[in-house]
Amino acid sequence: MNPTAGIVAVVLVAISTALLGILGVRAARTTSDFYVASRSVSPWWNASAISGEYLSAASFLGIAGLILAYGADMLWFSVGYTAGYLLLLVLVAAPLRRSGAYTLPDFAELRLESAAVRKIASAGVVTIGWLYLLPQLHAAGITLRTVIGTPAWVGPVAVAAVVLVSVVAGGMRAITFVQAFQYWLKVTAIAVPAIILVLVWRADGAPTVAESGPVTFTDETSVQVSADVQVQLPEPVQVHAAGTVDGQEVDGEITLPAGTTTIDAGTEVQFPAGAAVPHADGLRPVDSAGWLFPMNDGHPYALYTTYSLIVALFLGTMGLPHVLVRFYTNPDGRAARRTTVTVLAMLGVFYLFPTLYGALGRLYAPDLLFTGRTEAVVLLLPARILGPEAGQVLTVLVTAGAFGAFLSTASGLTVSVAGVISQDVLNRRISSPVTAFRVGAVLALTVPTLGALGGLNLGIADVVGLAFAVAASTFCPLLLLGIWWRKLTDVGAMAGLIVGGGAATFAVGATIVTGSSTTAAGAFLAQPAAWTVPLAFITMVVVSLLTPNRRPRGLWRTMVRLHTPENLALNRGSWDPERRFRR
Repeated sequence: MNPTAGIVAVVLVAISTALLGILGVRAARTTSDFYVASRSVSPWWNASAISGEYLSAASFLGIAGLILAYGADMLWFSVGYTAGYLLLLVLVAAPLRRSGAYTLPDFAELRLESAAVRKIASAGVVTIGWLYLLPQLHAAGITLRTVIGTPAWVGPVAVAAVVLVSVVAGGMRAITFVQAFQYWLKVTAIAVPAIILVLVWRADGAPTVAESGPVTFTDETSVQVSADVQVQLPEPVQVHAAGTVDGQEVDGEITLPAGTTTIDAGTEVQFPAGAAVPHADGLRPVDSAGWLFPMNDGHPYALYTTYSLIVALFLGTMGLPHVLVRFYTNPDGRAARRTTVTVLAMLGVFYLFPTLYGALGRLYAPDLLFTGRTEAVVLLLPARILGPEAGQVLTVLVTAGAFGAFLSTASGLTVSVAGVISQDVLNRRISSPVTAFRVGAVLALTVPTLGALGGLNLGIADVVGLAFAVAASTFCPLLLLGIWWRKLTDVGAMAGLIVGGGAATFAVGATIVTGSSTTAAGAFLAQPAAWTVPLAFITMVVVSLLTPNRRPRGLWRTMVRLHTPENLALNRGSWDPERRFRR
């Protein structure tokens, strides 16, 4: 791709995002404007904003990359991301809106009348927000390096800068406009090229992958290695290489031996037609049969990892702070339900398309398994199928969509984390809530930006899946029990948040640091939700039953408020964060 075209796409998206954020200044004057857009966002606009915020780098790039590498098993990501909103619709959306809270810690303090629970909930919001921001910024580096050739640090810094301008300028009201715009940008950017690529695939005779055997290069293929990589070869293969292989300078015909081979950045390797594609270290080789059929890839714990992933995705959506804060912006509980139904439709439309990129990538871009850059398949596929010249227009479009994905999700996460930092860390140090929010936004972006600059050992969707596991193990139990079980106590909630959240965070940290493995311990750490979510629920219930004297004094008043429709005129008042600042 012409780097100039890529730069134009990125700059246009960045400028439009910044301008929409700046326009929000005119409407954002109060604390309510900055935190929840004065609770006046219509269901259609809110659904567009939620969808724009939710469709992150994992959705735009990560799912397609996982399907390219592992096939049918990875379809659970798109199904789970969408289905989680169904549980949110039925169990949480309306009561959460009626609570009148601004953030999840607000809800925890309102329901349990405990400042200690609020502090623990605040720590959870920040942890999940940073864990989710990390892959967004990392993916921005991948995208800009792929389409423009910039160093890896440019993407994270650019996204952080644009997000900071938008958030600091207008808070939640400005971000609502930004994210609604970016949803439609992302749908257009991923759908139009996908439809064209499918039509070209049909005209090409609709080729399919083999029903058995490893993935192979269909034609003689030359691969330029852009970063140092270790690859696994099942058997020796003769190639033409120019560069550095296993520490030796080569230029000509060589035989890559079976086992692990190290290839340095800048090396060009030419594979003959029919050669098996070597897999980058960290990518589990999956033959055609395992790729086509679920739980048939030879992984020893495939059943456990599949169901644990389902638990994380279905219940994790319910516990994502940047998603839940959106429901506080609806006028009432009925609008919150209508918003959720619209979100289900919008997400369902979007998730039709990453699957197509992953499947076509298996046919036209198998070399990405060799370099390990499977997340780049959405960006590279148009040029692979249509040729460099014809595919450039589509590449510009998907580049703009990918950059929009990073900006919209990072914006929502920054708002949710900044809200917590400003209320629970800076409120006693900075008198103005709006100023505290802006300073909190800077702090919210600093840590994940530094983390993204340090690199990741896991794929984008993998890290996001781990963030879902932490959310499912903390805020999902707190919300469900807090809304629907009157016996929950502050001590029980604290114990569940610490035990479930601590176990999930430990598993996440161990997996990020050491990488995933095929052992039993590796499977339990890589996909912890199947055991950490029940652990959190059980801990909250048992400890609450053992401490009945810790039930809040205003329990019945709060429960009536959560479950009484607004039109009955029994649900009055709202959480006032400015009152908290004045205390």
